[in-house]
Amino acid sequence: MTRLKYIVLMVFGLGIAHFAQAQFTLSGEFRPRTELSHGYKSLASENQDASTITAQRTRLNAGYSNEFIKTSLVLQDVRRWGNQAQLVSNEDYAVSLHQAWAEILFSKEFSLKAGRQELVYDDSRIFGNVGWAHQARSHDVAVFKYEKDLKLHFGIAHHENGDITNSDYNGPDAYKDLQFIWFNNSWEKAALSLLFLNNGVPAIEDGEQKNKFSQTMGGHVNGRIKTIQLVSNLYYQTGKHVSGASISAFNFLAEASLATFTLGFEHLSGSAYDDTDYKSFTPLYGTNHKFNGFMDYFYVGNHIGSVGLNDLYLKYNYSKNKLAFDAHLHYFGAAAEIAANADKYLGTEIDLALGWTVNPMAKISFGLSGMFAGESMELLKGGDSSASQYWGYVMLAINPTFIK
Repeated sequence: MTRLKYIVLMVFGLGIAHFAQAQFTLSGEFRPRTELSHGYKSLASENQDASTITAQRTRLNAGYSNEFIKTSLVLQDVRRWGNQAQLVSNEDYAVSLHQAWAEILFSKEFSLKAGRQELVYDDSRIFGNVGWAHQARSHDVAVFKYEKDLKLHFGIAHHENGDITNSDYNGPDAYKDLQFIWFNNSWEKAALSLLFLNNGVPAIEDGEQKNKFSQTMGGHVNGRIKTIQLVSNLYYQTGKHVSGASISAFNFLAEASLATFTLGFEHLSGSAYDDTDYKSFTPLYGTNHKFNGFMDYFYVGNHIGSVGLNDLYLKYNYSKNKLAFDAHLHYFGAAAEIAANADKYLGTEIDLALGWTVNPMAKISFGLSGMFAGESMELLKGGDSSASQYWGYVMLAINPTFIK
């Protein structure tokens, strides 16, 4: 009996020693958000009533890693309060997979990550997870990684409807084929990233489906000069639009931060009302909510292929102990002619946000935004520019860790 106890203890000890070399985590997220809207994304009319909705994201996150592999599984449910019957009897409300990927570690420097995964690079202008949106964004893609003194990623994706042979693709994604290369190198006071993205979107041409490929190339740089933090983006797009028009578009961003203040300017080129070529820059798969105002008038499922944008902004960010406060001011103008003799001024937006970290697993956030629209905004968004345009929210985020 003593020998049996010894063997059991030895086996148990070996199991604990092996498990100690690996890491398993199980966590969750409960994030309901109530929003009040009178002019969110598009201008409201004067006699339009404000709307109030509550939506919630719920996640179960599981991760495992050791010296050979890394894996992640994220189950997600997104719903508006009240849009599901109390007595659920069908599969229309089934939980979805937000992420389901595995990464093979060939060495300390080289790996392959494949499956449903988020793509987040640099400041999320071209690739981001769109975390503000409840559903967020993830891709079915394979990414080869080399990471040592520098980082080099190569990603590739090809989408089909389900048949093993090539066929017309009418799936939900914006692309059928995608390839990208991302390079990053950091120094003591600066970092540089370069990106090349080849994006293939299916279109019908002469009765046959063919991919229209566009290319996005450019980079992101950030550095520090004494106490000033500098950030800049520069991207150029070329290739073919799904309409067959040639693309020639670019995006430029420059900002400087000192202490709690940030001053910046971003230009996204656009197509004028009388242009024949496609000159509108598309930020593709970025987290656009974080850039051009929290009321999402631009590039959040909208304003694609339009007159572009000039965004001059001033941001104030303050945090102390468990409180954080943000105040943003945006001055918006069209980058191209909206119509003959139309003013390019679109509007001024003010965003206020307050966050209270209740404890390490819970946070409450509040926000209030107002858009003071110019008359030309009506040409793009309809509605009444003289009406009050506002949007606000309160959000509860609880992120428990069950196992670590």
